Amino acid sequence: MTQAELLRKKKKDSKIKELLFPAAMWFSSRLLIWIAMLGIAPLLQAPSGGIAATFSLDVFHAWDSKEYENIVINGYEFINDGKMHNVAFFPLFTLIIKLLMSLGFSFKLAGVLVNNLAFIGAIYCVYFWAKSYRNENEARWATAVLAWCPPSMFAGVIYTEGLYLFLSAAAMQAFDKSRYGLTAFFGALATATRPTGLALIPALIIASWKQRKPPIAYIAGLATAAGVLLYSLYCAITFNEPLAFVEAQKGWRESLGFDWQSWWKMLMQITIGTENWKHGGIKDPVVPLLFALIVILGYLLWRFRKKLGEAKVDYGFAALILIWWLVAGDPLINTVSVVGSAYLIWKLRNELSPVTATYGLCGLALVLASGGTWSLSRIVYGIVSISIAFGVFLSRYPRWGYLTMGFFAILLTTFSIRFAQELWVG
Repeated sequence: MTQAELLRKKKKDSKIKELLFPAAMWFSSRLLIWIAMLGIAPLLQAPSGGIAATFSLDVFHAWDSKEYENIVINGYEFINDGKMHNVAFFPLFTLIIKLLMSLGFSFKLAGVLVNNLAFIGAIYCVYFWAKSYRNENEARWATAVLAWCPPSMFAGVIYTEGLYLFLSAAAMQAFDKSRYGLTAFFGALATATRPTGLALIPALIIASWKQRKPPIAYIAGLATAAGVLLYSLYCAITFNEPLAFVEAQKGWRESLGFDWQSWWKMLMQITIGTENWKHGGIKDPVVPLLFALIVILGYLLWRFRKKLGEAKVDYGFAALILIWWLVAGDPLINTVSVVGSAYLIWKLRNELSPVTATYGLCGLALVLASGGTWSLSRIVYGIVSISIAFGVFLSRYPRWGYLTMGFFAILLTTFSIRFAQELWVG
C-alpha cells in the first residue's frame, strides 16, 4: 500500500470515527433509558402518587405528553380565566405528530419517533458545530454531556426537548457559518416549538453586532420570530387574543418576573430540609446537621488539598456531592442547573462562539424572568449552549468528566423510572 493510499485510509477511518461517536453517545444513553423504563420500572410496584409501569409505549406518555395528545386530537382551547389551557404549548411538535398520524402512525409511536430522531440530529449538530470553533476533544465532551445529562430523558419521551435542541442548534450553527437563510428557517421553526426559542432573537442580533455581521445577519435574527408571530396570528384569529399562549401561562405561573420566594424555598430545602421548611423551624435536625457536616468536610478537603493530593480531593468532593444530592434531591439539581450554568457561560464566554455565549445568557435570563421554579433542570437543559460550555469545561478536567458521567447515569436512570411511573421529574 502506497503512502497516498495509507493517508486516504487514515482519513477515511477518521471520518468513520467522527460519525460513530455521536451515534454511540445517542444509542448508549437511549439504551439506558429504555432499560430503566421498559425493563426495570415494570418490575417495581406502583409508588405512592404514581402508577405501575407496563412494558409498552405508555411509559413514554405522561404529564405534558397528555397535553400534546389532547392538542392533536381535539385542537387548542383557551379561555382567559387564569387557569391552565393547552394553548400554552407551542404548535410545531404536534403538527409533525399529526402529519405522521395521517400516515398511519399512532400518537405515541409518532411522538417517540419525532423526539428521538430529532435528538440524534441535535447531537450530530452540536458535535460538528463545537468542533468547528473548538477542537475534537471538546466537541466529544459537549456531545457526551448533551446525550447523558439527566434531563436528556425528556428527549426520549413524548416531549419537545429533542426537536427544540435540534432546531435551535441548527439555527446557531448556520449563523456561525454565515448561512443566514438556514438561520432564519431553523430559528423560525424553533420559535414555533418552545417559548425559550424567543431567546434566539436577541441572541442572534447581539451576536451580529458583536461580530460586525452584514445587515442580512440582523434580518435573519429578526426573521426567527416568524414562528411565534404565526402562532400569535393563529391565536388572534381563533381566540381573539394574540398573546393567548402568554395568558395561558398564568395557570402555571401567577406572574412574570423573578420569583424570589420560590428560590428562597429551594435554598431552605437544600440547607435545612423540606420538612423543616414546611414547619417553619427545625423539627428534624438531621438534614441541617448533614448540610453543616458536608460544608465542613468540603472546607477541610480544600484546606488540605496539597497534602491529600488531587485525586483524593476530587473523589472526596464527588462523594460529598453525591451525599448532598441524596439528602436534598430535586431542589439541589434545579438550583445548580441555573447557578452553575450561568457561571459556566460567563466564565467561558470568550471561548465560545459569540452566538453560543449570548444565547446561553439570554436563555437563562428568560428562564429567571418567566417566574416559578418548576422543571428548571429540564428547561435549562433545553438551552444547548450550556451543554457545549459544560463539555468544554469537563474536557480540561477528565477525572471530573468521568465522575460527572457516572453521576449523570445514576440520575438518568432514576429520572427514567420516575417518569415511567408518572412521578414528577424536576
